[in-house]
Amino acid sequence: MEAKDVAQWMLEQLEREGCIYQDDVVDHLVKGNAEGLLRENADGNLVVGRKVLDAFKAVSEQTVVWVKPDMYWRWRVAEDEPGREARG
Repeated sequence: MEAKDVAQWMLEQLEREGCIYQDDVVDHLVKGNAEGLLRENADGNLVVGRKVLDAFKAVSEQTVVWVKPDMYWRWRVAEDEPGREARG
């Protein structure tokens, strides 16, 4: 499994569900034996690695935002401010 494949899977999940949680991506990678695409954060938790994040951003930069407090991505709406992060 490559980062671009995961990015495409994430887009498909967004189309189906309207949002995708980081934990769901981590679970998908663990189940797919692709732990190399994960990293450990400062709290010791597995999170999505830089290669996947970069690949996902390349295919969704203008259409998807990251909701940091709840750790998920969703489709951009008109009320969102410029940039990748959204308030909720």
